[in-house]
Formats: sequence, C-alpha cells, structure tokens
Amino acid sequence: MIQLRSVLVPADNSGARKLVVIGFSSKIGRKASVGDVVTCVVKGADPVGAVSDREKVKVLIVRTKKEVRRRDGTYVRFDDNAGVVIDKQGLPRGTRILGPIAKEIKDLGYTKIASLAKEVV
Repeated sequence: MIQLRSVLVPADNSGARKLVVIGFSSKIGRKASVGDVVTCVVKGADPVGAVSDREKVKVLIVRTKKEVRRRDGTYVRFDDNAGVVIDKQGLPRGTRILGPIAKEIKDLGYTKIASLAKEVV
C-alpha cells in the first residue's frame, strides 16, 4: 500500500535513485497498490540517465511490501516498494527492468514492461 510521501525504489535503469510519491489519480483514491500509476518526484539522479533530479514523472508500481490478493485466493508480496518510470503512452523510459514484477502488470496491458522483466511472479 503506497501513500503520499512513500519512497519507491526504481525498478528500471532510467537513472533515478529514489522516487517519492507526490500524487495519485482521482480514481485510485489515497492509497495505491500494484498496477496503479502515481506521480512521483525524482530524488537524486544519474547525470547521464533518462530522468533528471527533481523531475516530476509518472511511475507504475510493480512491487509492494503489502500483500496483494489475487482472484484465485493466493497472495503475493515482495521485499520492497518499487516502480517503473513510464511516459505518456505507458512505455518505460528505461531500457531494462530490474528484479521481479507482479503478474498483474501484464494483465493490465503493460506488456512491454512485462517482456523486459526477467521474472514475472
């Protein structure tokens, strides 16, 4: 469960070091989970990366510490809260996805992100 000012680990190679949540879309409410798109600000960035320091970006949440219930009754949870920086079309701004991602990402239509990931859980 991601709230305002939650710190996300970037799960891609866009150049961000930390992502701090600053906003949600109106349909999400005040808490976000796996598969939601939130607005974040980049804290610390690689000088040659795709994003710059203090830039506002859209981030797709791919992992959360809080477990997510699936339709078949199972739960999935991860060790960290992580997100992928995306553009307006929903494509990743980085070229690699680091670590596992939840299967719900592929089910929501982010097939490019799912295909770049080494493991879909």
